Amino acid sequence: MYKAKLKDKTFEVSIEKSEVKIDGNPFDWDVSKLSDRSYHIVSEGRSFNVEVVKIDREVNEVSLKINGKPISIALQDKLSLLLEKLGMDMSATAKVNDVKAPMPGLILEIQVKEGDEVKKGDPIMILEAMKMENILKSPGEGIVTAVKVKKGDSVEKNEVLVLF
Repeated sequence: MYKAKLKDKTFEVSIEKSEVKIDGNPFDWDVSKLSDRSYHIVSEGRSFNVEVVKIDREVNEVSLKINGKPISIALQDKLSLLLEKLGMDMSATAKVNDVKAPMPGLILEIQVKEGDEVKKGDPIMILEAMKMENILKSPGEGIVTAVKVKKGDSVEKNEVLVLF
């Protein structure tokens, strides 16, 4: 069972064997795969060309183009629905406010400064540990409010390096 949210409408989708039900009602459709990410669907006498643009597993969202029009569908599976019911859903996690050293090491290079805007995955600095250079990347989007170390500093595990 899945819960799908399209704009402000929520649907319950279940798939059993080859039967699809939406809100408990059978969904009658014929699907033809055109390519790896493109499909042709016929339902209730109407024809749809569907292209899967992106599947974002981090936020449980599928981006599609249906007859050339972009739409996004938020999906929740059984596990995420259970976690939400127990008050443990991952979408409510706190914003990341800092980057800490994952291990003891030496700061070789700092690639950001106070006031810089960073996106998720942007390199922040290079930490040498156990004779290896490790690129530390931004865990999310934000603006650097402080860089707590300088080039050449030795750092310990869990020491705060950058604040957002």
